[in-house]
Amino acid sequence: MLIVGLTGGIATGKSTASKILRDEFELPVVDADVIARQVVEPGTAGYKKIVAHFSPLTPNLLHEDGTLNRPELGKVIFGDEKQRKVLNGIVHPAVRWEMFKQTMWAWVRGHRMVVLDVPLLFESRLDRFCGVTVAVLCQPETELERLLKRDEHLTPELAEQRIASQMSLADKRARADRVVDNDSDIDALKSQLSSIVHQLQPNPVLSTLEWLVPPLGGLMAILTAVYRLYIKPKPELKQD
Repeated sequence: MLIVGLTGGIATGKSTASKILRDEFELPVVDADVIARQVVEPGTAGYKKIVAHFSPLTPNLLHEDGTLNRPELGKVIFGDEKQRKVLNGIVHPAVRWEMFKQTMWAWVRGHRMVVLDVPLLFESRLDRFCGVTVAVLCQPETELERLLKRDEHLTPELAEQRIASQMSLADKRARADRVVDNDSDIDALKSQLSSIVHQLQPNPVLSTLEWLVPPLGGLMAILTAVYRLYIKPKPELKQD
C-alpha cells in the first residue's frame, strides 16, 4: 500500500485537496486535524492535560459546554514557541497512534493507496513513513489573504504570526516530492490532483503481495523510512 503524505501551508488549500481526494477519487484519508480534535474532546486524557497546563495562561480556555476555546488557545501557542511545544507534546503522540490505527485499517480493507493529511508533515517527520509527499502551496500573499478571509477573528498581525509559526512555503516546496500550485481555481486544483493520482497508482501485483504477505509490506515500509532518512538527497532549504 502506498502512503501519500499530503501537506501544505495554513490556508493554502490542503483541506480542499484532501476533500477532493476523498470524495472524487475515493481514496481513504487519514486526517490529522480531525483526529487532533477527537483526542482532546472533554473527558480524554489529552483534554485533561491541556486544561491543567493552559488554564492559568488562558482565562477563557473553555466554552460554556466545556469544549476547548481554540481561538483563545491559539493566541497563546502561536506567539510562544515554548507553549506550542507543550501543546504538541500532549496532542501529537495520541494523534500518531490513531493515525497508525486508521492507516492499518485501510490496509486491512485492501486499499492500495492511503492519504495522510498532515499540516505539519515535515515538521513532525512523518514524511519518513510516506512513499510520496505532496504539498499544496500558493503564493505567500495569497496565503495571508485567504487566512484573513477564512478566520475573520484574526488581525493581520495574528495571521502573520500563525503563518510564521510553520515551516515556510519555500521549504515545504523544497522537501515535497510533488507540488500542487493552488493559486488558481478549483478546476485547476482538481486537474493537478488527478494527474498526480494517476501517476502514483501502485502496481496491483505488488500491492496484492503486500496484502497477502504482511512481512513484505513491513519490509517495504522499513526500506521507505531508510531511504528518506539516509539516502534521499537533502533539499537546499530557503526562506520566504
